[in-house]
Amino acid sequence: MAFRRRSKSYPFFSQEFLIQNHADIVFSWVILILIGLMFEVNLLRSDASVTLYHYGWKDCATVLFYLCITIILHAVVQEYVLDKVNRRLHLSKSKNTKFNESGQLCVFYLVSSLWSLYVITTEGYILHPSSLWENYPHVHLRFHVKFFYLTQLAYWFHTLPELYFQKVRKEEIPRQLQYVSLYLLHILAAYLLNLTRVGLVLLFLQYLSEMGFHLSRLFYFIDENHHKMFEMWSIGFVLTRMITLTLMFLAVGFGLARSENQMLDLETGNFNTLSIRLLVLFMVCFTQSWLLWKFFRFQLSRTREMRLEQVARKRAAAKHQMQRTLKRDSVGHHENGLIKAENGTSPRLKKIKAP
Repeated sequence: MAFRRRSKSYPFFSQEFLIQNHADIVFSWVILILIGLMFEVNLLRSDASVTLYHYGWKDCATVLFYLCITIILHAVVQEYVLDKVNRRLHLSKSKNTKFNESGQLCVFYLVSSLWSLYVITTEGYILHPSSLWENYPHVHLRFHVKFFYLTQLAYWFHTLPELYFQKVRKEEIPRQLQYVSLYLLHILAAYLLNLTRVGLVLLFLQYLSEMGFHLSRLFYFIDENHHKMFEMWSIGFVLTRMITLTLMFLAVGFGLARSENQMLDLETGNFNTLSIRLLVLFMVCFTQSWLLWKFFRFQLSRTREMRLEQVARKRAAAKHQMQRTLKRDSVGHHENGLIKAENGTSPRLKKIKAP
């Protein structure tokens, strides 16, 4: 009883405080471990050899583990960042849902873009673009490359149970399942077909473009006068699609087509055959064309709506001006049922002469 009375006087003895404190400590250690795993540490680079990895069935357990970690991080970002901002903005329910979605994706795209840029730079893909298709198949991966792909799969798989946890509306579920399935399909294809180098560059471009869109939407929710960021994103979106198609044709259509080994070999991980190359090109080209078609259709419908709004505003302004003119005429030329002249005086009646 004495301990209970003391816990009421001093909140740092309470059970809620102890649980929250332990949760913060565990979360901090998880973040430090994840950040440490994102970078390959090798203190004896001159003497020790680099350890290489390849994919296998044990990756499923790793993806499942990081899926649970991603769910925890998702909840932490929602509670400690997005919910606090939502309380200040006082958004509607529909805008609140979109704001939370864009906020979560902005964090993920920012981390993934920086991470993929770090890997691309350290692997030398920028200075030597031909390394994207040379020495195929790229079966053996360095740790940060393999870890990057596993965390990408874990994140996009974690969005499926998040649909239940966030109580997403039934109308929004098909749209979210659509783009989640596209991400999983392309990441799995790049990982299993040993096209990890090309896939890494394409993911960097895609994430950079998507981050621009969701940042624009966040600024729009904060202040609805921010429209220029959407215009800048529109230009970047089209450029990203063009660069993606060019890079795929250069790497898969021409680079791998000139390779000497073009036989299917599952043991060595060689999938460089004509049918698989055509299938990969068709998948990427179809996805990019579909995204461009949706983009242009949205822009056309938006332009049509803006024109209709302008026409409606002009008609409303003309109607309002006409009503003001009629009202001024009725007030200035009629009084008590008598017609007045323009100067306000009543006109004299003409006398009718007798015949």
